[in-house]
Amino acid sequence: MEQIALLVAATLNSGTVLAFAALGLLINERSGIVNLGAEGTMLVAAIAGFATAVHTGNDWLAFGAGAMAGAALAAAFGVLVIWLNTNQYATGLALSLFGAGFSAFVGIGYTQEKLGEQHAFRIPGLADLPFVGPAFFRQHPMVYLAIALTIAIAWFLYRSRAGLVLRAVGESPESAHALGYPVRRIRLAAVVVGGALCGVAGAYISVVYTHLWVEGMTAGKGWIALALTTFATWRPARVLLGAYLFGGVTMLQLQLQGQGVQVSTQFLTMLPYLATIVVLVLISRNATFIRVNMPASMGKPFFPQ
Repeated sequence: MEQIALLVAATLNSGTVLAFAALGLLINERSGIVNLGAEGTMLVAAIAGFATAVHTGNDWLAFGAGAMAGAALAAAFGVLVIWLNTNQYATGLALSLFGAGFSAFVGIGYTQEKLGEQHAFRIPGLADLPFVGPAFFRQHPMVYLAIALTIAIAWFLYRSRAGLVLRAVGESPESAHALGYPVRRIRLAAVVVGGALCGVAGAYISVVYTHLWVEGMTAGKGWIALALTTFATWRPARVLLGAYLFGGVTMLQLQLQGQGVQVSTQFLTMLPYLATIVVLVLISRNATFIRVNMPASMGKPFFPQ
C-alpha cells in the first residue's frame, strides 16, 4: 500500500506539468489558434524559472518568471499569426525550434547549479492519514492549483459570457466580428494566457519536478500536451484526466525499472508515448465525435473586412 501511495503521489506530480501546458493550449485552440511552439516555450520558461529560483530562492518568483517568459513568446507568436497572418503551423514549429536553441544557449551557465533544500508541503490534519495522506495531501501547492484551474476554466468556458464569446470566436470568427467583437484582440489574449500557462508548466519542471536544469529537459512533454487537447476533445476535465493518465504511465515505467522488472528499458521508456498514441488512435476511430467537438475555425486564418 505504501508503494501504491507513492505511485499515486508521483502521478499527481508528473501529471501537473502536462495539466498546466494542456490547459493553456486548450484556451488557444478554443479561440481558433493552434500553437505548435509549446515545447520551445516550456524550455525557455524552464530556464527562466530555474535561473530565478537560483538567484532568489523563491519558487513563486520562479513561476512568475516562467509565466512571463511563456507569455512573451506567445505574444510574439500571436502577433505573427493573428496580425501578419503567417502560417500557424510553420510559425509554431519555428517557435519550438527557437525555444530549444535559445534555452540551451542561455542555460549553459546553469547546468551545474542546484537549488536549495526544498520545503516539504503538508496539509495539517490530513497529511498523516494512512494511504491518502502520502498519496494526496503532501503535494506542492501547484498540484492543487492545477485542479482548481481546471474547474475555473470549465466554469469560464461554459458558464460565463466571456467564455461564450471565446468559444464563438473559435467557432465562427466572421460571425463574432459581425457582432462587433474584437476577434484579433480576443485571440491574442487567449494565446498570451495559453503561453503563460505553458510557461508555468516549464518552470514547474525545473523548479519542482527535477530541481535542476538540463538541455531539452521537457523531453517531448509539449508535444504530449498538444496531443492531450485532442485526447480530451477540448474539455478541461478530460485534459486533467489525460494528464494524470500519462503521468501515471510515466511513473509506472520508472517504478518497474527501479524494481528490476525484466523488460527492456527502451520499451519501458517508450511506454508513456506508446500509451498516448494508442489512446489517440482509439479516439480517432470516431471522426464524427472529434469533428463535432473541435472548434470549427481552428488553424484557419481570419481576415477582418
